[in-house]
Order: sequence, then structure tokens, then C-alpha cells
Amino acid sequence: MSRFFNMESPIFVFLSRMADLMILNVVFLITCIPIVTIGAAWSSLYYVTLKMVRNEESYIVRSYFKSFKQNFKQSTLMWIIVLILGFLLYMDLRIMTVMESSAGSNVIRIGIYMLGLVGIFVLQYLFPLVAKFFNSTKNMFRNAFLMAIRHLPQTVVMAVISAGSIILTFLNGWTLTYGLLIWIMVGFALVAMANSWFLVRIFDNYVPKEEESSDAAEE
Repeated sequence: MSRFFNMESPIFVFLSRMADLMILNVVFLITCIPIVTIGAAWSSLYYVTLKMVRNEESYIVRSYFKSFKQNFKQSTLMWIIVLILGFLLYMDLRIMTVMESSAGSNVIRIGIYMLGLVGIFVLQYLFPLVAKFFNSTKNMFRNAFLMAIRHLPQTVVMAVISAGSIILTFLNGWTLTYGLLIWIMVGFALVAMANSWFLVRIFDNYVPKEEESSDAAEE
């Protein structure tokens, strides 16, 4: 019993981490409510989970809102761009589905699906990049695309974790019921945490050692 209440025991560490993720998930959901703030919430979520993977986080909520305030304008602009591009891609696909099937239309349809896949790959990096680096919006999109291609194996795994979790939720009524409960309690933070395990190792290739040390000291 004494081992269970030991602050350094694996069980206590696990429960403490899960509690942190649940708090983070609730804050993320609340700040997503206006819809337009999802970009800022997304980058803030990864700001915290990237530090959690490195065991550098201190105060979850304070760190979250620090990033939310700091990156609000850029993240919101990027989110609006993502929404516009996603809407255009969706409308193109709808148009293609009502067109008569032909060799040309099938090629275009495949092209749209490929663009959608690339978009999913880019999204694995886009808002985490905002959380980690300072750069122009144009370069954020450019670097997210280049990283997605350069680190393709990790990109595919992260995309499977993100998209696969959503697909799994909608498999049937049972998975939908319990899946939504998990998403509300801890799901978004858990997915971000899993992806952050890959992202910290990828970002290490682009961060000078002295900058890493200063970031850790800042917290």
C-alpha cells in the first residue's frame, strides 16, 4: 500500500499524468467553443503536450493560456485558411460526385483525395509548429509540408493515430457512445500527447541546443 502512495511510483505517475491530460482536455474543449479559436486552442494543446513529453511542464493551465495569448492571431489566421481550403476541397469533391463518371473525372477525383491526404499530413505539423517556433504564416505552411514529406514514416503514424481514432469512434453505436465519452474526458489531449512523442524528436533536428536550454529555463 505504501508503494501505491509513493509519489515516484509508476502507478502514481501514471494517474497524475492522466489527471493532467484530463484537465488539459477540458481547457482545450472550452477554448474551442467559439469555433474560430480552434487554431489557437490546437497550438496551445501541443505547446503543453510537447513539454509534457519532455517532462518540462509546470502549470498546465497557465502554460496553455500563455501559448493561447501569444499565438492567438497567427493560429486563428491559419485556422481560417485551413477552413477555407478544406471547404473548397469538399465542394470540389461534391461536384465530382454528381458528374458523370469518366476517365477524366476519376483522375480528378483521385487527385482531390490525394490533396486531402496531403492536407491531413500537413495538419500533423502545422499547429505544433506554431507552438514550438516563431515564423511567418507562409513559412509555417511551407515547413509543415516539407516536414511531412521529409519525415514521411512518422507522418503516416501520426495521421493514423489522429484520423484512425476518429474513424474508430464512428464504427458503430457502441464505439460512438464510449468514443465520445473518451474524447470529452481525455481524447484530444491523449492524441496530442501520442503525436508529441514523435514531434519532439522531429523538432530536435531543427532546434539549436542552446535554444532548447533557454526554453526549458523559461518555464
